[in-house]
Amino acid sequence: MEMENRTVVSEFILLGIPNTEGHDTILFIGFLAFYLCTLLGNLLIFSAILADSHLHTPMYFFLCNLSVLDIGFASINTPKFLVSLWTKSRTISFGGCTSQVFFFHFIASTECLIYTVMAFDRYVAICHPLRYLIIMNWRVCAILAAGTWVTSSFHATILTSLTFTLPYCGPNVVDYFVCDIFAVAKLACADTYIIETVTFTNTGVVPMTCFFLILVSYVRVFYSILKMNSSEGRRKAASTCASHLTVVMLFFGPCAVIYTQPQLSNVVATAVQIFGDVATHMLNPVIYTLRKLTGGLVTAR
Repeated sequence: MEMENRTVVSEFILLGIPNTEGHDTILFIGFLAFYLCTLLGNLLIFSAILADSHLHTPMYFFLCNLSVLDIGFASINTPKFLVSLWTKSRTISFGGCTSQVFFFHFIASTECLIYTVMAFDRYVAICHPLRYLIIMNWRVCAILAAGTWVTSSFHATILTSLTFTLPYCGPNVVDYFVCDIFAVAKLACADTYIIETVTFTNTGVVPMTCFFLILVSYVRVFYSILKMNSSEGRRKAASTCASHLTVVMLFFGPCAVIYTQPQLSNVVATAVQIFGDVATHMLNPVIYTLRKLTGGLVTAR
């Protein structure tokens, strides 16, 4: 009888970014600028790679995937947040909230795996240069890329299903500016131990495993670089890895801070998370473009 008298939630209210009341205009301009720069930068890289046949190599193929993911990641939450700031409406439908959770974990997981695949590509290019074209043929590249997307779709489906099969009877106020699993799950009128445990495990294990594999790859890469006789060869090999290492640190850095520093204040944790969700995807094309302009990128094989 008690459950029958409760109202089933059909929409959620997003409170926004903590401690930013009265700064809607500044937030709107800032997030809009980040969003437009992210779209422009990644579209330029994507278009340049498609247009130049000399760039149709495994390294740039995975970079294309990364650009698509950056555009997708930026488009999950930012447009809705901009609309909320403009219209002063904080509501989001149940389906819209479900979509945000699914695509956030889908794209974040895919990007995490793509970084790992890119590290493997650099490992093969530097440690096994004579066999590079044999190992990293187009069939292998397609399988690796498709595997990251398919695996991540299962990952996101499991997390989203566990979250939104819970009963939501009210309240419906999400203490954040987007739908996040932990923020939404705590509103459920049921035991959330399983979803919280699974989510924390998955969102911790997947990045940790990927980061470990990347670390192992670069240990081998740096060992191979040190064994090179030519200083010019060492410089070019190190330059090949510079961009990837930079974007990897920008991607995993905020995750590491949030998960290893639980005592962080809500304001600092939110700022770190926003940097990882918004700024990183704008900086990725800048990092790769700067290397291109300085002659750091390796020429097509």
